[in-house]
Amino acid sequence: MRSIIVTGCSTGIGAYCARALKRDGWQVFATVRKTEDGDALKSEGIDVFLMDYTDPASIEALVASVFERTDGRLDALFNNGAYGQPGAVEDLPTDALRAQFETNLFGWHDLTRRVIPTMRAQGSGRIVQCSSILGLLPYRWRGAYTASKYALEGLSLTLRMELEGSGVQVSLIEPGPIESRFTANALTHIRQAIDLEGSVHAEDYRRQLARLQGTGPINRSKLGPEAVYDVLTHALTARRARPHYLVTKPAKQGALLKRLLPADLFYRLMRSLD
Repeated sequence: MRSIIVTGCSTGIGAYCARALKRDGWQVFATVRKTEDGDALKSEGIDVFLMDYTDPASIEALVASVFERTDGRLDALFNNGAYGQPGAVEDLPTDALRAQFETNLFGWHDLTRRVIPTMRAQGSGRIVQCSSILGLLPYRWRGAYTASKYALEGLSLTLRMELEGSGVQVSLIEPGPIESRFTANALTHIRQAIDLEGSVHAEDYRRQLARLQGTGPINRSKLGPEAVYDVLTHALTARRARPHYLVTKPAKQGALLKRLLPADLFYRLMRSLD
C-alpha cells in the first residue's frame, strides 16, 4: 500500500484529499494542529497526528511516528497546511511577516528535508507543494502570503532540479479560489495584526472585511477541493509529474495574461482587481 503524509487536514483541501486518498487505497497520515480537528478523520479510519509547522519538535515526532508505521518507507508528501495574512505591505508588522514565513515556508522546508533521505534511499517518492496562483502573480492586500508563496515556488523548483535522477519528483499545485475556511482564518489574522481604522487604507480594508465576512460580492469562480485532488492524483501517479498544476479558471487566465501582456500593462490590470 502506498503511503502519504498530508498536512493541514482540519478542513478544506487537506481534509478532502486525505479522505479521497484513503478511498483510493493510500495509507494516509493526516496532520492537524488541534486534537478535536482530527476526530472526524479518525472516526473514518485515517491515522491523524498533531503537527504544527512552527514547532520543529512536532515535525520530528510526526516523521518518526510515520516511519515506525511504514517500516521506514514513505511514498509521498503533500504539504498543504498554510494560512494567509492579509494587509497592505506598509501596514504589515515585521513579526506578522515572519510568522507567515514560519508556517508557509520554513516549516514546509523542515518537514520536506526530513523525508527526502528516505525517498532517496528507496529510489522513489513524490513531494507535492500546495502553492497558490499568488505564488506566480501579485495581488494587493496579500503581500505577506504572496511573498511566502513566491519563496515556496523558487525553493521547490530548485529542489525539483536538484533531485533529478534520484527518483524523487517535486510538483507545485497553484489553485485559485477554492471553497475552504481559508478566508475565515484570514479574517482572524487581519484583525490581530493590522490597524484597520488607523491605516490610510481603512476604506479598502472595509471592503476586504466585507468579502472575508461573506457580505461582499460572491466569488462565482470558486471550485470545490475536489478540483485540487484531480491534479494531486496526477502529480502522485504520473510517470513524469509536471512542475506546475494550475487549478481554477482565474488561475489559468492570470498565468496566461502574465505571459502575453507587457509587464506594465499586466501589473496595472492586477492593480484594478479588488
